[in-house]
Amino acid sequence: MQKTPLLDIQNISIHYHTKRGSLEAVHQASFSIDHQTSVAVIGESGCGKTTLATSIVQMLSRNASIVEGSILFTPEGQKSIDLTKLSEQEMRPLRWNNIVMMFQASQSSFNPVAKIYTQFLDTAKAHENPYEPEKVLARAKKLLELVYLDSETVLNAYPHELSGGMKQRTLIALSLLLDPQLVILDEPTTALDLITQKKILRLLNELRSSQGFSMMFITHDLGIVTQLSDRVVTMYAGTVVENSPTKAFFSDPMHPYSKGLLKAIPSLDASFEQLYSIPGSTPDLVEKMEGCLFAPRCELCHQRCKIEVPRLKPVGPDRWAACHALKEIPNGTR
Repeated sequence: MQKTPLLDIQNISIHYHTKRGSLEAVHQASFSIDHQTSVAVIGESGCGKTTLATSIVQMLSRNASIVEGSILFTPEGQKSIDLTKLSEQEMRPLRWNNIVMMFQASQSSFNPVAKIYTQFLDTAKAHENPYEPEKVLARAKKLLELVYLDSETVLNAYPHELSGGMKQRTLIALSLLLDPQLVILDEPTTALDLITQKKILRLLNELRSSQGFSMMFITHDLGIVTQLSDRVVTMYAGTVVENSPTKAFFSDPMHPYSKGLLKAIPSLDASFEQLYSIPGSTPDLVEKMEGCLFAPRCELCHQRCKIEVPRLKPVGPDRWAACHALKEIPNGTR
């Protein structure tokens, strides 16, 4: 019997209401995250990654709305909950306790005039019942030690007294305070130097193994995907175009856009003239287009692509892609 995934996103569409009209930021996106697995969501800036992630915790901006689809969350040993149907009052207990999201540039999320220990206490006070400060601080110390920080020093420090890497690790500890089952990270290594990035990636893998949570992380840096993810979900212009195991994605990407992303990774011995970029630009999502949104940039485009939207379909063991020209795609990455 197939186990129910922790998170199952089914045909989600999200629109932003703008002065120019309705902008379809996410269009019928579908994928799932199993218990104790890590999924990377990749794609160019503006492809809908962050909007999709924000919809999971129901923190979309006021001019955005989910117009169709469902987001089913199934905690261990419990019934499925459709997050899109919950009111703010019903959703609030799930945040931090079950699902937590670390936003991009989240180091600035600390209160600059409050010591770190008060921020751990405030988080628990807002989401935990009963609230027991002594036990909260004991958990905070344990988590800070798990992320290789001196707990006494950090808890009694102000945010400006910590380096960027220390703040990021402190935030990771804070996000795990209430033992969530799903951790969502938006660009987790932004603004960190390469050495600190490596430490954070290793730390996340260690914590996922020891704490047993699932992870969804958003990135356009393919370099960290191989180190953190079990699966890769590729998004283009608000749609999911490929969903593959990480190893299969890098060895044999199926969708032309996926192939273009990998081809654009520079090699150390490449000259400037040899650097590749996907031709064209992303479409205007306010304007309505027929057919595949990637068609104007695709080298394999044919007439069917211009009039019919491709749907995700099985293309191999545990793999899905949305492309009419799949049979024309050669094996190999480059």
